Amino acid sequence: MKQGDLVVRKSYGSDVLFRIEAVRSETALLKGTDYRLLADAPIPDLSVVRDPESTRAAQQARIKVNESLRKMHTDREKQTAETVDAIRQGLQTPDAAYFEMPGKVLHLDGDGNYLKKSMQLYSTMQVPAYGLHLHEAQMSDMLYRLLPQVRPDIVVITGHDGVLKHRAPNELYSLTNYKNSQNFVNAVRVAREYEKNRDNLVVVAGACQSHFEALLHAGANFASSPGRILIHALDPVYIAIKASFTSIRETINLPDVIHGTISGIDGVGGIETLGRHRVGLPKPKAAASTMANVTMNA
Repeated sequence: MKQGDLVVRKSYGSDVLFRIEAVRSETALLKGTDYRLLADAPIPDLSVVRDPESTRAAQQARIKVNESLRKMHTDREKQTAETVDAIRQGLQTPDAAYFEMPGKVLHLDGDGNYLKKSMQLYSTMQVPAYGLHLHEAQMSDMLYRLLPQVRPDIVVITGHDGVLKHRAPNELYSLTNYKNSQNFVNAVRVAREYEKNRDNLVVVAGACQSHFEALLHAGANFASSPGRILIHALDPVYIAIKASFTSIRETINLPDVIHGTISGIDGVGGIETLGRHRVGLPKPKAAASTMANVTMNA
């Protein structure tokens, strides 16, 4: 058993597919392939997976992802149709052309593979996004530099997390019992120091089992995980896209956005927040250059 192997934990009923990040004596450091979970396990408890697509965990994750993507596309098509109808009725012309300014996303991710998948989804949905892969502990310092440069409308702060196994029952709400929640809290505080108004800068933060309450208290608009459960790698991205395409005249529909995520209400939660999408008239005759989605590694 070596670094890079795909494995499941026998003691957990092989419920989550992991990739081995490192092997330390008789223990392996694991990162979820579909869920933003950081864990460790004894080598004897692990079973190597040769065909990941055949596992129950991968199949269930794929079904949930497809459902979420379908809803995302359906919502976008509905929004476009409503915008066209409103403009035609307002201007009393059938062919008035408009342009859109979706909210710009700055996405910091502790996992390079997840970042690639996230940037692909932003690109597919035509959301302007700037992505950076770096360790969770570096995120707060990096935000000091990036926020004035990128000037995003939405910040995603995510990666890997998890509740420590060996803790007292009454210590669930102590940040010291989480693998990366303190790092996420530090980054959220930096974002909120840069922009105090939660409608001007939408902050989405957290990963699997993250300290939901601490992240909201630090200034996040949306965070994981109210039920301390696993969240899918694309859940923060779904919320960011929803914020990017919700009109600045409307609040992001909380039940709708939570229902659209893969992990649901135990996985993510948040507060009422205005969207960051703008519509403009008339459409410029000269095609303006749009911001290309950028991915970088720290």
